[in-house]
Amino acid sequence: MIKAGLVIVNGAAPRASSAVRAGARIEINPPPRGTAAAIPTDAPPIDVLFSDEEVIVVNKPAGMTVHPAPGHHDGTLVDALLARFPDIATMAEPDGVLRPGIVHRLDKDTSGVMVVARTPFAKTALSRQFKDRTVKKTYFAIVRGVVARDRITIECPIGRHPVERKRMSVSSNAPRDAVSHILVVARFPAPPRDGLGASLVRVRPETGRMHQIRVHLASIGHPCLGDPLYGGRTHDTRAEFARQALHALALEFDHPRTGARMEYIAPLPDDFAQFLGARGLHTDIGTACGWMAAI
Repeated sequence: MIKAGLVIVNGAAPRASSAVRAGARIEINPPPRGTAAAIPTDAPPIDVLFSDEEVIVVNKPAGMTVHPAPGHHDGTLVDALLARFPDIATMAEPDGVLRPGIVHRLDKDTSGVMVVARTPFAKTALSRQFKDRTVKKTYFAIVRGVVARDRITIECPIGRHPVERKRMSVSSNAPRDAVSHILVVARFPAPPRDGLGASLVRVRPETGRMHQIRVHLASIGHPCLGDPLYGGRTHDTRAEFARQALHALALEFDHPRTGARMEYIAPLPDDFAQFLGARGLHTDIGTACGWMAAI
């Protein structure tokens, strides 16, 4: 509402970061009518792991954009949520951006667990948890090459690439702090006459920068298989994996209303299971949970 100019402090439009002092006069104007999101009539299905009056937890499939954006207007996660939970339409933001309840994102081709707010109260509470870094996120990635060390902590700031604006980089002119903790779960030695091999790693990011895990893994020479942006130009990345091999396995947060600690796990998608199974590593959700909690 601040971004949309609906909040006035002492007769002037403030910034969202503006401090409020005792004695300030604050005027809040209602959003114009008709700003509620339209309910899509043809929306993709979505796997709901949990829902109640405050939150919705989903398992986003690879290939689905979170909310409408240039070039991705239909078939988004928001469309799927509006079709199943039409009440969140009232949370459409007054700045005209259709992202009701969205408090964090996954890249289009990253699969896995996400939490969505169902009420303004929940959105504020969850956004605060992400900002304060009390949300615990666990990812699985299949990376190129056999990672030598069992554990790696990457503390390398990330920002927009100085030349290629669609990419993020550890060599940005305006980086922000970013920390990722890597644990090797399994190693797959290279077959004969192939010097690459692969590794399955668990990643726990402390921060939530755009493309953080993909950039950090590429920065140590082990990009996600199938990553078209950070996998390198000397390899046919799509031949290794049909999309970037990154899956948001688990998400742990405090329920916005009760304060209870909640954890949800998104089962490994078929492409992960098939890739690992072909290398003798047969998995189910129980196995994945064991790996997630390992050491």
